[in-house]
Amino acid sequence: MMKATEIRELTAEELTAKLGDLKKDLFNLRLQLATNQLENTNKITEVKRDIARVGTVLREKQLADKA
Repeated sequence: MMKATEIRELTAEELTAKLGDLKKDLFNLRLQLATNQLENTNKITEVKRDIARVGTVLREKQLADKA
């Protein structure tokens, strides 16, 4: 799990790359869940929250650039 302060230190390009990685992770976790290979189901929730955090900080940076 990433902290919001850690995410805010990244650049917009790094955030975009991180968002793509997290979405791939979420896809793989859902696939494991569907095939009964996932042991820790809380990992899905953690990845979803990380995606939301990265998306929020990315949007903040976009709005700051416009202002």
